[in-house]
Amino acid sequence: SPCSVTTNPPQRHYGITSPISLAPPKDIDYIHTQKLVEAMESFGVFEDEEELNHRLVVLCKLNNLVKEWIFELGESKNLPPSVVENVGGRIFTFGSYRLGVHTKGADIDALCVAPRHVERSDFFQSFFEKLKQQEEIKNLRAVEDAYVPVVKFEFDGIEIDLVFARLPVQTVSDNLDLRDDSRLKSLDIRCIRSLNGCRVTDEILHLVPNKENFQLTLRVIKLWAKRRGIYSNMLGFLGGVSWAMLVARTCQLHPNALASTLVNKFFLIFSKWEWPNPVLLKQPEENNLNLPVWDPRVNPSDRYHVMPIITPAYPQQNSTYNVSTSTRAVVVEELKHGLAITNEILQGKSDWPKLFEQPNFFQKYKHYIVLTASTYTEEHHLEWVGLVESKIRVLVGNLERNEFINIAHVNPQSFPGNQEHCKQSRYVSMWFLGIIFRKLESAESIKIDLTYDIQSFTDAVYRQANNINMLKEGMKIETAYVKRKHLHYFLPAETLQKRKKVWSKSLMFPAEMEAAVAVRTSGPPSDCTIPTVIGHNAVSQLRTRFVQGHHELSGTQITNPKGAAPKRPHSPASKECSKRSKDREKVEKEGLV
Repeated sequence: SPCSVTTNPPQRHYGITSPISLAPPKDIDYIHTQKLVEAMESFGVFEDEEELNHRLVVLCKLNNLVKEWIFELGESKNLPPSVVENVGGRIFTFGSYRLGVHTKGADIDALCVAPRHVERSDFFQSFFEKLKQQEEIKNLRAVEDAYVPVVKFEFDGIEIDLVFARLPVQTVSDNLDLRDDSRLKSLDIRCIRSLNGCRVTDEILHLVPNKENFQLTLRVIKLWAKRRGIYSNMLGFLGGVSWAMLVARTCQLHPNALASTLVNKFFLIFSKWEWPNPVLLKQPEENNLNLPVWDPRVNPSDRYHVMPIITPAYPQQNSTYNVSTSTRAVVVEELKHGLAITNEILQGKSDWPKLFEQPNFFQKYKHYIVLTASTYTEEHHLEWVGLVESKIRVLVGNLERNEFINIAHVNPQSFPGNQEHCKQSRYVSMWFLGIIFRKLESAESIKIDLTYDIQSFTDAVYRQANNINMLKEGMKIETAYVKRKHLHYFLPAETLQKRKKVWSKSLMFPAEMEAAVAVRTSGPPSDCTIPTVIGHNAVSQLRTRFVQGHHELSGTQITNPKGAAPKRPHSPASKECSKRSKDREKVEKEGLV
């Protein structure tokens, strides 16, 4: 009738709050987004059709291998023929490939789901043997004692990390939905962890209003984070799933926006976020499966998480438990920097390539600690570097709890040793930590002793190596305190050279703008501690002298955030050292470090 009114059905509501804006895109947004895509193409992030098809072929072959193996296993275990015919089994993908944001040459995270007659031991034995027999499969290795046990290999040029889950069902159908919480009933904890990657990835995709806009925005943020040196879950920054959840939350709050707008809103929202308030994509649901979930009201350890981003699938976990006060400060500064750049771009004052400019870490700070891992053989070096790198966040935590240190910022990139370093050990890797010392309140000069901070870190590494029987002759950790002007002893001039564009100045000293000296010396300078091997009975004394009023100490005071551990005196007495080592062992056992 003429009086009737046509109304559009209400838009589906995403997330735990209503959207900030439902505004549709304008013509200029399409132009900005097209320019953004063009800027990203120069970084080789998009695969062509041929490469995408190659991945599909490899995954199809792997899926067929899994089905074949499960069928053969059923026969060898004398299952009835009618059951064997229908046991099924299949491959699921998760991570960046499943999200549709993988880059050229990236690996694929995959999950093998098998029915109840298949044991975990079968996966690591008979399936491992089956993979070994395939001509197309190279570099096959199993990591059975990992937190999430995994088989790694290269299948026709594609790197694959394959985890395993056994479901208590007779048949695994091709249309199995892993998002159903009931799938977790009666499962082994390792299977729950293996399923978690797929469940979280699928839930994220289910919780965004527009997948294409989400995917393009996430590609932008991942590229930006990698270029700015803040993409590393292991070292205490954010990993892929954490960045994905932050982008997904931005999409929920701006469901109709295009990528150019979403990138800007991403920086706006999270540069102003009041941490440690958690980021949630959905309200956690009650569940009677009694698995441990992130909940600071129940778990005291969860109250110390400084940047919680909570996975949306049960059992909900904090994906950023490795983040420390230092790494959070660095990430927040980068978010503010990203906001300033994207504001300029959207105002027509700049272009998208500026967002992806790399900072020069070696111009940012005046003080550095160099961490060196060395071995006699290449094979031992790969193992040793992996272990040392996995513990660097322990060192960052130790340093930032020192009462004289405000920021301890590790550069995620490692560097090879120079000829000088390689004389004693043939294989050398180095990491650099930028340090901001706090401003002293009195004019007295003091000695800052980092002995305990370094020693407890190296103890943790050697203890872990010993526990897993990895420790071999020639495996060494060395540390040195170095001023910026002496970094040329460790790094080539092209790495150190000053760029026009540097990081956000709010964490810099006025003196940080000095150019690095590009002349090599034959040995370390007088005020550079020569790297001291830290073994079980050796200690590295890292001491330096500071005087109030000198430019070395003019820095920004970074205050302790809510929930952060209090600062402690820089060098505890020996009795306290032994007590703290025991405390740390206890904490490590509980998985809190």
